[in-house]
Amino acid sequence: MAEKMGNAGMNKLASLLGSIASEVSEQPLVLDFGIINADYSLTTNTFPVPIPKHEYSVCRCITYDPSVPLTKTYYDGEHSQPDAGYGGAHINQVELPEKMYWIRPNDKVLVAWVQNEAVVVDIVLSGDRVG
Repeated sequence: MAEKMGNAGMNKLASLLGSIASEVSEQPLVLDFGIINADYSLTTNTFPVPIPKHEYSVCRCITYDPSVPLTKTYYDGEHSQPDAGYGGAHINQVELPEKMYWIRPNDKVLVAWVQNEAVVVDIVLSGDRVG
């Protein structure tokens, strides 16, 4: 009788472990790759239907508008900067490299799924860009 009880317990445990493994394998991916389409909708590998741009989110680091210059002008009155055109002005022109611009059509992107919402985390570049 003890052997019968042991087998039943093992069977129950095996069944429970099997159901847990099945539930885990049915969970959606947390990270995914996607492509930004011409109309700025998003298509991911696991959700091939285009997601309109108002239905997904993006991290702010990929929303930089390259048409807005990053400049700072201040007047210190102590030195002349020939490029500024007049004494006492100092102008710094700061430009981000193109790879830091906002997302554009045909960009490959890294997507995090947060519940049912797609969040574009960053642009994914080829490994050839390293080094």
